[in-house]
Amino acid sequence: MPPRTTIRTAATRPAAVLLAGYLAELLFRLALVRQMSFPSVHPDEDSYLALARVLAGGSATEIPVGVVVPGGYPLLISPALRLADDPVTAYRLVMGVNAAVNALVLPLAYVALRRLGLDRRPGYLFAAATALLPPVVFYSQFAMTDAVLPVLVLAWLLCLHGWLADGPPRRRAWHAAGAGASAGYAMAVHDRGGVVVALTAAVLLGVLVLRRAPWRATAAGLATLGLGVLGAELLAAWLHARFTVQDSAVGSLLWQGLTDPALAGRTLARTAGQTWYFITSTWGIGGVAVVACLYALFDRRLPRASRITGGVLVALLFGTALASAAALPPDGRVDDWVYARYTSCLVPAAFVTGVAVLAGYRRRALRRAAAVTAGLVLLLAVGVTLAAGAELRTSNFIPWSLPDVSFLASDWGRLDMPRASAAALVVLGGVVLLRGAGGRRVLGALGVSLALFAAFATVTITAQVARPHSAGREGLATGFTRASGIDQDDDVVFAWDVDWSLRAAQTFEVYRGRVWFRDPRWQPVPAEANVMVLPLPEAGRPPEAYWPDHPADWYVERFDAQQNWAVWHRR
Repeated sequence: MPPRTTIRTAATRPAAVLLAGYLAELLFRLALVRQMSFPSVHPDEDSYLALARVLAGGSATEIPVGVVVPGGYPLLISPALRLADDPVTAYRLVMGVNAAVNALVLPLAYVALRRLGLDRRPGYLFAAATALLPPVVFYSQFAMTDAVLPVLVLAWLLCLHGWLADGPPRRRAWHAAGAGASAGYAMAVHDRGGVVVALTAAVLLGVLVLRRAPWRATAAGLATLGLGVLGAELLAAWLHARFTVQDSAVGSLLWQGLTDPALAGRTLARTAGQTWYFITSTWGIGGVAVVACLYALFDRRLPRASRITGGVLVALLFGTALASAAALPPDGRVDDWVYARYTSCLVPAAFVTGVAVLAGYRRRALRRAAAVTAGLVLLLAVGVTLAAGAELRTSNFIPWSLPDVSFLASDWGRLDMPRASAAALVVLGGVVLLRGAGGRRVLGALGVSLALFAAFATVTITAQVARPHSAGREGLATGFTRASGIDQDDDVVFAWDVDWSLRAAQTFEVYRGRVWFRDPRWQPVPAEANVMVLPLPEAGRPPEAYWPDHPADWYVERFDAQQNWAVWHRR
């Protein structure tokens, strides 16, 4: 029997390597966001930050999105707002929280790859590649739920698999409880979590009825799922009581998009567009995972845990794409049809599954899976192109909404689906050919290559999209605060005619005071307000002409004709 010290060293070495990798991923993310100091994705970031402010013990303010969004992510970042004394410091702390949580993709991906049969070294390298993928890292550079959801979904699938796999009843019970808790928190984080909850409930109840797992373990999963959903509802109710806003219309829009025959074609085309983007953004490897999971459903030679978990992954992908396609209204943008964000939470789970197929399939089976994936990519691209028609060319193109395919097509000004599809399939084809030629011996080299390519893609997208997007909106955030002389303790009314993005950003920049959206010409001015930001009247008229009947205790302190605003103060 080897000495205990030898056993301890052997056991701690992988943990130390994982910790080092996690710290490297964390530093990589922090380096990417070192210049980010204010919200720039309006109104999403501003609304999450407004909720976080209340959860941190601050006062209520305007919610730019107009409804109370799920509070699970604001709850996570609320300590940053409790610790900071100013909005810039608070936002940078939020970026640190995002980076710390998002970097957990590395250890979770490693655990998943080990379960899927990869050895330690290639498993670690492919886990690093997974954690560096642009769809994983890009959204962590903003105060948005998509920094957290990829980690949450991967942890949820790992827990589902651990509950379904053979093993000690106690271990299976802990995994079931983890799956239920993860699903409940996903619902508290974003509306997409509703799909996760529905799938979790369906699997737990189905397995309970069919007696495919110890009933105590399944009961633990149902209990934590129920508690998680209850917690999400209580948090939402608590936040609703602190804001005077209307209820969200997402549910009614979703139902209309799914049941209205006149919208059926649009919904299906959008679903195809989101699925195409998902597969393309993973360089086809996520598509191989989808193909393999669908095949596994009918292959009884595979373990039941792998078959069910793979089926759940595919169901979540298509369920999320379908739900978001149905619920989103037409905005005259290219990403109405082809969008990155909503399915990005599944990228790590699909990528590690595709890597497992790459490592485990024989040459002929791997070539068939890659060929089916290529056909699926082309079919989806043709389908959405025919349905959307000229809208893919004439609608508003926003690089922030389509960063991955812009990188693949090397075109940051328009959507080029053929070029992006070809680039993704070239990467997939190269990986498949190298794997077929070198066997399992080349897995380590492939892992290194994909990790380096992922890092390069992420850095490029940050330089071409994330930083310009943020820098271009500095004038509406901290720039306006400096120019206007507004203090973070002021209570400010913004007229509806003031630039929408400026109004949204200032709900966070006015850090301790309150913000309202009002038109003083026909809406009462809150008694607490001491500052007002109004647009200017027609050219050649003084700023006071916009509000001719203003009370005597209000006066114009400064104005900017170029940006069309005037700052009023109460004496």
